[in-house]
Amino acid sequence: MDWFEIISENFMGDHGFARHVLMKLAREMPIVMHGVSLSIGSTDPLDMDYLAKLRHLAETLSPAWISDHLCWTGIAGRTSHDLLPLPLTEEALDHVSERVLRVQDFLGRPLVLENPSTYLEFHASTIPEWEFLSELARRTGCGLLLDVNNVFVSSRNHGFDPERYLRGLPHAHIVQLHLAGPTDFGHYLIDTHDHPVPTPVWRLYKLAQELTGGVSTLLEWDAAVPSYPDLVAELHKARDVLAGRLPEVPLSGPVREGVHANPLPRGVLHERIR
Repeated sequence: MDWFEIISENFMGDHGFARHVLMKLAREMPIVMHGVSLSIGSTDPLDMDYLAKLRHLAETLSPAWISDHLCWTGIAGRTSHDLLPLPLTEEALDHVSERVLRVQDFLGRPLVLENPSTYLEFHASTIPEWEFLSELARRTGCGLLLDVNNVFVSSRNHGFDPERYLRGLPHAHIVQLHLAGPTDFGHYLIDTHDHPVPTPVWRLYKLAQELTGGVSTLLEWDAAVPSYPDLVAELHKARDVLAGRLPEVPLSGPVREGVHANPLPRGVLHERIR
């Protein structure tokens, strides 16, 4: 392993053994900070207390970059604890662009934003997500964290061409890639981070690396975590893909004991909400 990504919110306090371990690690390895609570798309005011803690952590760690998601996580002072999609409109683009510029000014560095996995769309949306991200990057100079698995999941759920998505992004703005394994529930995929990366995602990963000229890659695995040797083997698959060897890995279903799929009517994820 060449570097580590941390969840920013887990280390915002200046105390505890975990913080001690992080500081030791930061002296030995490059660190990037990845957040889940910025809520850049919300209509609530920016949380300046949160941003102050984020900036303090960055000043302590000197990360290579700070990232979060193109999403909103709450409204009216209440949090959903989830990464919710935006209506992809000109109004939303103006709103998010202004907030990104304010965050970057406060942090004193570019912000990096990740494409989310999504399970619904808005009737009001008029801009494809890749065009929204492209224009956001042009207006603000922000970086992009391209989650290849999220592109695959959303493409299956909403019926768009994932390769067109990758080709439509501003590749010079992409500073990092994410890889993960989703769960196949038949009529839809969910970004569960608890399975090996399947072949279709590896194929998109290879294309993404070709388009960007090669950027840093992180493997996400948050549940049903395998042994350390198995995790390292998954990282080696990424290197094999770059060398032209594409692994044959099927999509994984909800096979864990006690977990049952509740199939939605066919096509339900193509229905948009207002």
